[in-house]
Amino acid sequence: MSLCKILVAQGGGPTAVINQSLVGVVLEARRQHQVGLVYGARHGVRGIINEDFVDLTQETSHNLELVAQTPSSALGSTRDKPDAAYCHKMFKVLQAHGITHFFNIGGNDSSDTVRIISEEAARASYPLRCIHIPKTIDNDLVGNDHTPGFPSAARFVAQAFAGANLDNAALPGVYVGVVMGRHAGFLTAASALGKKFPDDGPHLIYLPERVFDLQQFLADVKATYERFGRCVIAVSEGIHDASGEPIAAQLAKDLERDAHGNVQLSGNSALADLLCEEIKEKLGIKRVRGDTFGYLQRSFIGCVSDVDQREAREVGEKAVQFAFNAGRDGSVAIKRSGYYSVDYELLPLTAVAGKTRVMEDEFIAASGTDVTDAFRLYLRPLLGSGLPDAFRLRPNPVAKVLNPE
Repeated sequence: MSLCKILVAQGGGPTAVINQSLVGVVLEARRQHQVGLVYGARHGVRGIINEDFVDLTQETSHNLELVAQTPSSALGSTRDKPDAAYCHKMFKVLQAHGITHFFNIGGNDSSDTVRIISEEAARASYPLRCIHIPKTIDNDLVGNDHTPGFPSAARFVAQAFAGANLDNAALPGVYVGVVMGRHAGFLTAASALGKKFPDDGPHLIYLPERVFDLQQFLADVKATYERFGRCVIAVSEGIHDASGEPIAAQLAKDLERDAHGNVQLSGNSALADLLCEEIKEKLGIKRVRGDTFGYLQRSFIGCVSDVDQREAREVGEKAVQFAFNAGRDGSVAIKRSGYYSVDYELLPLTAVAGKTRVMEDEFIAASGTDVTDAFRLYLRPLLGSGLPDAFRLRPNPVAKVLNPE
């Protein structure tokens, strides 16, 4: 009997734990007596087209474990979004190399690629097992309680806003932090987990699940600033008006567009700068500062959730186990049970591919500018252990002598 040939690829944006999934696949595959070779495709689907493979069978277990602890995509990634013709070329390469099992680690586009390849193999009656392994900091894969990569990115966002709040409290003003998330606001909402005291920021949170109105935004900022003497704001890059047009596109008409025609929201500071200018001009507040987190939260070393690491490893391991035992193609999904544990299921590729999850209504406060306790309970166990804490001096004022009240 000929031994199986495994091919694994990583796609889309890197995360802090995507290499855990890669190593989970490699080590679990090497435990299977049916497996002869384990290949990795360099730079995702582009590497498959170019037959740019590395032999991971030859990697030592020790080095694989070190790579697993390292953020970003060890094999490299790509933003290519394969269509049917692209996938046909990929399939021909897989067929030529005698690949029997294909694992693709990624988000929505990666799951759709696996679906197309699976259907291509079925039409050609070629025995190819295709498994999608979830990964995305946006947390927008349907059928999953959460996705590997999101908890670590959320941990970064929560800590970053906790720090921004401390800075803003020391030198009061308005602070605007723009966070990744075109359609789903999970990552921006994570900023709420950095709050400790009732008057801590972020005081306002704006998500793409709700229509953004610039005039109401300015009114919210004004009311918060008058109440606290300062205002910390978390904004998703994907906020939009009632027509669905991104606010960034409204305020600046010369923004770049990506390969798919979408307004380039990440990697520039346009939205933060524009909102800050609106606040300064319309509200007359002098100290207004803005940051764009951009790519910072994706592969930030030293700020990784131990829960995220463990689960990212396990989805890789379970992908291999499903491939050899489930008898069908599919997408690995994380399911929550109790408080807090998870199990893993293999969903049909059609249930996940090309679909986008957004934040559930129960997670968003009625005001539209905050999250609910249900969201806090949902996210807290994912952030892992050892979150830093912040404290305050107690107010023990000394009586004035020269200007007694």
